[in-house]
Amino acid sequence: MSDLLLIALYALLGAGAAGALGAAALRMLRSRSVAVSLTVVVAVAVAAMLSGTLAVARAMFLSSHDLTVVTTVVAMAAAVSLGAALLLGRNVVLRCRELVAAAREFGERGSFTPPAAPAPAELVALSRELALTGERLAASRERERALETSRRELVAWISHDLRTPLAGLRAMSEALEDGVVADPARYHQQMRAEVERLNSMVTDLFELSRIHAGALSLSPTRTSLHDLVDDALAGADALARQHGVRLAGGGVDPLPVEVDGREMTRVLSNLLVNAIRHTPAEGTVAIAAERRADVVVLSVTDACGGIPEEDLPRVFDTGWRGSRARTPPSGAGLGLAIVRGIVEAHAGHADVHNVPGGCRFELTLPAPA
Repeated sequence: MSDLLLIALYALLGAGAAGALGAAALRMLRSRSVAVSLTVVVAVAVAAMLSGTLAVARAMFLSSHDLTVVTTVVAMAAAVSLGAALLLGRNVVLRCRELVAAAREFGERGSFTPPAAPAPAELVALSRELALTGERLAASRERERALETSRRELVAWISHDLRTPLAGLRAMSEALEDGVVADPARYHQQMRAEVERLNSMVTDLFELSRIHAGALSLSPTRTSLHDLVDDALAGADALARQHGVRLAGGGVDPLPVEVDGREMTRVLSNLLVNAIRHTPAEGTVAIAAERRADVVVLSVTDACGGIPEEDLPRVFDTGWRGSRARTPPSGAGLGLAIVRGIVEAHAGHADVHNVPGGCRFELTLPAPA
């Protein structure tokens, strides 16, 4: 037993010396190619085995012939191991260079094409992640382009919509100032209406800026959808009567939701006003609510005749007002963007799809536990 321990001690001392030198070499070469590191690792393994074997052989007083045989065997194993290490290192380096070239093209063209040659699993995983990153970046660029387009459209539409009431206000104020107005009260009433319209547009812009900046502060409380719907219907009743549109939805079930009552009333008001303005006289705008699994779905259905399929993905974009010409009272295309922003701030989402004779806007909100 003591001989075995002595052999183990000699082998450990010899291998430890080789391992210490190898660790120092790896530290010095840590910034070099992976092929160099692989060669050093293999050389350390062979050197540790050789030094341990030689130390034990000398301690055990083997014959010179036996020592030569052992040394020759270990040397041949070392040569083969180093060759294998160099071959493996060269293969890894080539795959790394191909990946670097693909990453460089990714930075220049914005799209990543993984190398076709087989590579180690880690490099394949890295290529896969780079490809997924490329897809995410492409989607992000597409969203950015769409957002920039909607911003340009918004600036153009807002400029047009602001210019019209401002020009009217200036003309009416000049007429009143010159004393050429036969009915000043009517002009005052019209000026008040234009000011209210401008105030509404500015309020919408401020609300939208808060949503985009993430500064929308919510105070959610547990409330009933029945109460929210009743308040929204009451607020839209006068506009519906003016347009000859019938409102339906007084029988909504009292489903509980955790929402900011003021902001959600604004959402419903925007949807109802939008639906009423695009529903012909004698048409119906219906509001409904239902529980689906762990969500509550609130819907507003109008009789607008439907939205072109190519326009459906853009309905909630900032400044979108459709391809058909709209009259100034239809607003600046901010109402539905505000709807989506407020609903998403409540951890929900807004959708729209066509139904026979019109379209349906659906708001999906988390149901309280």
